[in-house]
Amino acid sequence: MIKHILPYFVSGTVINGFGRGSKELGIPTANFPSDVVKNLPDDLETGIYFGWAKVNSGPVYKMVMSVGWNPFYKNTEKTMETHIIHKFEQDFYGATMKVCVLGYLRPEKNFSSVDELIAEIQQDIAVAEAELAKEEFAKYKDSDFFSS
Repeated sequence: MIKHILPYFVSGTVINGFGRGSKELGIPTANFPSDVVKNLPDDLETGIYFGWAKVNSGPVYKMVMSVGWNPFYKNTEKTMETHIIHKFEQDFYGATMKVCVLGYLRPEKNFSSVDELIAEIQQDIAVAEAELAKEEFAKYKDSDFFSS
């Protein structure tokens, strides 16, 4: 069951993450710095979310985002890792990324293997794409937040 949160808008500079998304999982992520993560609303649960993302002045794309400690990797610092559902030709560290978080997909969980983790992320992406096609979420792609 997908539960919905109020839209949450955030922007920040893309920083180097752990390097696992692209290299180990084949699912690149863009990471927000710790000051952005520390400013998340207290009632924003850890887990997997979906919404829209924009890098610099580029187009707005669908995204999924992990907020939390990534139990599989036993992170000691809370992160926000955004997978933009688009193939970028190069990294964009230092770019400004804006995201509009629209809905909650599932809580964080651990996995018994990398393959199991990849399969779950692929499922998250599929669900996010379906949700973002719905008018109630699609309309946020044209939010003033992305044009300001």
